[in-house]
Amino acid sequence: MIHETAFSFDPGRVFIGGKWQAPANGRHLDLINPSDGSIICEIAAGDETDIGLAVASARAALDGEWGRMTAMERGRILTKIGQLVLDRVDDLALLEANDVGKPIKQGRNDAIALARYLEFYGGAADKIHGETIPYQNGYTVYTLREPHGVTGHIIPWNYPMQILGRSVGAALCMGNAAVLKPAEEACLTALAFAEIAAEAGLPEGALNVVPGLGETAGAALAAHPGVNHVSFTGSVGVGAMIQSFAAQNIVPVTLELGGKSPQLVFDDADVDAALPFLVNAGIQNAGQTCSAGSRILVQAGVYDQVLEKMSAAIAKLRTGPAVADLDVGPLISERQKAIVEGFLGQLEGSAFIAAQGQLAENVPIGGYYVPPTLVAGVEAKHVLAQQEIFGPVQVVIRFETEDEAVATANGTEYGLVAGLWTENGSRQMRLAKKLKAGQVFVNNYGAGGGVELPFGGVGKSGHGREKGFEALYGFSVLKTVAVRHG
Repeated sequence: MIHETAFSFDPGRVFIGGKWQAPANGRHLDLINPSDGSIICEIAAGDETDIGLAVASARAALDGEWGRMTAMERGRILTKIGQLVLDRVDDLALLEANDVGKPIKQGRNDAIALARYLEFYGGAADKIHGETIPYQNGYTVYTLREPHGVTGHIIPWNYPMQILGRSVGAALCMGNAAVLKPAEEACLTALAFAEIAAEAGLPEGALNVVPGLGETAGAALAAHPGVNHVSFTGSVGVGAMIQSFAAQNIVPVTLELGGKSPQLVFDDADVDAALPFLVNAGIQNAGQTCSAGSRILVQAGVYDQVLEKMSAAIAKLRTGPAVADLDVGPLISERQKAIVEGFLGQLEGSAFIAAQGQLAENVPIGGYYVPPTLVAGVEAKHVLAQQEIFGPVQVVIRFETEDEAVATANGTEYGLVAGLWTENGSRQMRLAKKLKAGQVFVNNYGAGGGVELPFGGVGKSGHGREKGFEALYGFSVLKTVAVRHG
């Protein structure tokens, strides 16, 4: 059952046109608590009928009150939503922790990040300007940024609040009307957000939330001819399907997909300063993070030192249920646990488990637990160094030269994030350009989330950018106006 919170929404309903209603097919899905395998509640199993109603509601909002609002008014509403999120941080954190399985402190950080997205986009709403373009005599030419119209948002289960904030928040900022399909594995905070947004005064239809299966509700949203832009975060395979659906309507798509992000540690690095980042970037949210720094590339001169210190740190980590608020929670599902354990069963050659964390006492038998695991002696082309595991597993790879490090770092099909640890200023600048990634962090990793920092990948990590002002450009259409006045 849902833990006691201040929210009143019924998780068995969809949110369309500012109203809670039963799914059109009357069907529901069990929502599972990853910490013990129990059923939290039933959620609506929305389908193409609900998606159609939601898209129509969004279109009506654009033609009505929401579409008539000024940028300043939109910004005020987003800012108010952000404040209400902050007022309910504890309730949101508890929902997220139990829904996803992450420790409560991580759920709390995610709720605070959601508020920050809304604050940022609330303040940015009236600050996206067009340009005037010098042209021929007798002409004045300028550009306008206008909303796409109806935007579809398909978000994953690992960071529901954060990804909702960076996607839906940016779309609303630019005046789009949104239809959100949250993951069927974890959708409670998305539904809670709909309740908060309505309380803040967001006009009916500006935001619609339809839980349901990806192959029904998600596919219907991506393929709907009334949707003008699609934003998807998830796996490479599903991302390719989403893009193909949207292509039938010639609709732009923002894709934030997988990653196998490297952290490069050179001989001159401050190992003690790097250590918390090296560890946390791989185990946060039980490693279920697209930007997880899961490949640790270490130069030979400090390899033994880094391996020893990482092993000691990981061995101290404790894994347990979300409400225990330990270092690591469970994986999202029995399926994901089997996938991670399958990867760990593929140790071969020189690869070996260097360290593992601890399972807390009295861990629920039905939970989906895999302790943090450090694998050493891994070759650059090993499956553990090439494929996204999406679990608390990190690999350590030795390198000798800078060129070898760059080749190894760039040697996967992904390119989302990279970390670089060195005190050599020339190397910092040189490698920041050479590393194939959408973000490169020097002597840090993640920069505390960085709501303001454009985020996205290259290669099979996707295309388009979220966060910061770049997200607003992606959620708008540039129009050129040329006035001939003689």
